Amino acid sequence: MHPMELVLAVLRESLAVLLESAPYALAGFFVAGLVRAFVPESLLRRHLGGQGFWPVLRASLLGVPVPLCSCGVVPAAVGLRRAGASKGAATAFLISTPETGPDSIAVNYALLDPVMTVVRPLAAIVMATLTGLAVNRLSPDAPNLPVAPDRPLARDMPGDSEMPNAAGDPARGCDREGRDCGCSGESRAAVPAALGPWPRFRRGMAEAFGETLADVGGWLLLGVLLSGAIIAVLPTDSLSSRLGSGLAPMAAMLLLSIPLNVCATASTPVVAALALKGLSPGAALVFLLAGPASNIASLSVFVRLFGARAAAAYLACIAACSLGFGFAVDALYRALGLDAAKWLTRSVADEPGMFSYVCAAALVALVVRARLANRG
Repeated sequence: MHPMELVLAVLRESLAVLLESAPYALAGFFVAGLVRAFVPESLLRRHLGGQGFWPVLRASLLGVPVPLCSCGVVPAAVGLRRAGASKGAATAFLISTPETGPDSIAVNYALLDPVMTVVRPLAAIVMATLTGLAVNRLSPDAPNLPVAPDRPLARDMPGDSEMPNAAGDPARGCDREGRDCGCSGESRAAVPAALGPWPRFRRGMAEAFGETLADVGGWLLLGVLLSGAIIAVLPTDSLSSRLGSGLAPMAAMLLLSIPLNVCATASTPVVAALALKGLSPGAALVFLLAGPASNIASLSVFVRLFGARAAAAYLACIAACSLGFGFAVDALYRALGLDAAKWLTRSVADEPGMFSYVCAAALVALVVRARLANRG
């Protein structure tokens, strides 16, 4: 294929993915703004202390609606820890939050099938809970661990002034300029509880389509471009013919996902493209689970905060849970009578209409605007 033809093919396939996912991505960020505006932030600090099962499970569930990306969740988890959460609860929050955000679930529904849309967040919650319990068991807190006093609800956890904010502070997961992981690292202004519904709504939308979109949007567009390249370059069924099924493709996805700094939203279009080339649903789920939970930025901070022993348990549980759920979801597809080799098909019956083009243009414009404002 001529280089210019290849470039045009990549752009054409990328545009198709963008048109399909943009309306759902915008809806996901809108829901994130509602959560930001109206969900009490006190829920993120209460009832997470102790070494038992329930604090860890609560932390996993509390991470579901919080609109933070893989790097933005690091300072939030640090804030929980300093507010009195156990190591296991902070770990569970660190895993479940980027895996189950409203934006990632919306894009998941747009590009993958309904089964994966349901299985992925449920598997992430279970993985976060089991990993948190393992960290508590292998690296328990000291009996009389001093914790920071509870902070007023009008202040936001990820950017509390009580947390260190010097450039390059490892507790923040990135420096203040965002050079390490792509997020801004600056204080996120909370939505004061005293505001009325409309001001809170406006502040929540400004947060979702401002700083949150700046954190995630660039990675999402990169994922769309990578998916277009995969669809244009790889022959149909190339992955299934080369990797086969079972453990081999799952292990390959696990090894590929661990060093990548990719958020849950951005990983979805990449997996959708790989699925079109023959990747099994189990191997796809391994990438979707392990990638956002095990990026280098999160691991480096985890080692500094909780120690090498807890970090080893963290990685081992993520790997074991990802592979276990991979085998389970392949078995589920077989039980449902779905072809695991062709579990994802792109719809050609409904061509994208004007609404899809408007949403795609709006998403790109909002991402560019948010990134420029964030740098300024």
